[in-house]
Amino acid sequence: MGLLSTIPFLMAVPPIAGLLIGRYLDKKFNAYPVLTIVFMLLGFAAGVREVALVIRKANAPDNGDKRDRSAS
Repeated sequence: MGLLSTIPFLMAVPPIAGLLIGRYLDKKFNAYPVLTIVFMLLGFAAGVREVALVIRKANAPDNGDKRDRSAS
């Protein structure tokens, strides 16, 4: 249950980080809004990827733990 509670943070933090990085680089290179959009999309994609990994890990069977317990 604790693992799944990280999903909202994984969906929010990477796009916000992408927004901040993109805005900084846009100001530095005078390219507004190109880099902001690119980095927000990259952040969103990274968040979706991490959520998929968390869900896959949460659904994975714990075969090693069950075998150890039944062997005792």
